[in-house]
Amino acid sequence: MFLFRLKRILRLGIKSLWLHKLRSVLTVLGIVFGVCSVISMLAIGEGASYEAQEQIKQLGSQNIIVKSVKPPQDESASSQQSFAIEYGLTYKDAERMAYTIPSIQVIVPMRAIRRDVRFGTTRVDGQVVGTVPWYPEIAKSRVQAGRFINAVEMQSAKNVCVLGAGIADKLFSYENPLGKAVKVGGDYYRVIGVMQEKSKANLGNGGNGGKITVENLNYEVFIPLTAAKSRFGELLIRRSSGTMEVERVQLHQIIVKVDELEQVTETAAILQTMLSLFHKKQDYELVVPLELLRQAERTKQIFNIVLGSIAAISLLVGGIGIMNIMLASVTERTREIGIRRALGAKKRDIITQFLTETVILSGSGGMIGIVIGVTIPFLITKFAHMATIVTLWALLLAFCISAAVGVIFGLYPAYRAANMDPIEALRHE
Repeated sequence: MFLFRLKRILRLGIKSLWLHKLRSVLTVLGIVFGVCSVISMLAIGEGASYEAQEQIKQLGSQNIIVKSVKPPQDESASSQQSFAIEYGLTYKDAERMAYTIPSIQVIVPMRAIRRDVRFGTTRVDGQVVGTVPWYPEIAKSRVQAGRFINAVEMQSAKNVCVLGAGIADKLFSYENPLGKAVKVGGDYYRVIGVMQEKSKANLGNGGNGGKITVENLNYEVFIPLTAAKSRFGELLIRRSSGTMEVERVQLHQIIVKVDELEQVTETAAILQTMLSLFHKKQDYELVVPLELLRQAERTKQIFNIVLGSIAAISLLVGGIGIMNIMLASVTERTREIGIRRALGAKKRDIITQFLTETVILSGSGGMIGIVIGVTIPFLITKFAHMATIVTLWALLLAFCISAAVGVIFGLYPAYRAANMDPIEALRHE
């Protein structure tokens, strides 16, 4: 009996809406746009947040990155063209970190120098990074072909190098780079490996224009730290517009890996205190990826709330449209309501009938909106090359909101129709 009654109510609701096809379609469009905007905006926000968090995770949640930062020059120093500015991290800083802080598991010192890299007639502007054999493990990098620098090459300062994916592709488009010799500055280095391509994420500044970033990591040339020290020295010279700037930087960056995740924040505070004792100027900076990750997660929540609120406004507009149409429908069908009441229909029957119609409108709009909402992020990813992630909870949220909009905004027109005086309704023309 219940199923028969439900089937009858649905059939009457669809028939009533079908009598005004254009009006019903236009009403549904408000819900469609609202639902698809909720899903699309949340998908874009989720994708952007995922990319940001993945980039931060590449830095290592147990890592602390200490970077050399060039301090502001005073006027007396800037007026002397041959004056050597000394700043940044030193080898002694690295030794202190390793031997005085028990929670530090391992450190990775790095030195960055911008140089042209040549193979035959091809020249690429690259960044030479002197580092240690355990760099890939700590920096979350992988060797795609060949191998990384080993301890023997480190100890003997061998002229070997590992190319970033971008620079390998530029220099060796149609041949295998392994075993070939590339010219870096005034020396030749044998290629022993090629790094896997990494996505873009800022790791900070390395001084002397030597930015150690994942953005240009694909255009880096890794050599033993001992070779970088002996081949390039500690003095870095930059010439521009007739002026010469001389800088002395021993290390541009030190990656510190902590034993336990819970010790990261405490170790960062200890490092900050230790460095402040031996550096008169603020020529260093600490980056804690774990804190960045937590901040990114908080930002994601705020971002989703803002985007969801903006999209929910579209649903609100759609709901107002449904209420407006249903109120107009109640006025148009006043005589019909009076006849049904005179024939024995109860108030709850009238309420059920009008609520059914609003739910049909909002439900169909919600389903169409979900289909479009899933399609839009797919198209954005395909043509705009932006990461988008459609989550199940976003689909459920959008559909539930659309159904709730139908019920909430349909209640008043339904009650207004049910509370009509049957006699006055029958007199209505």
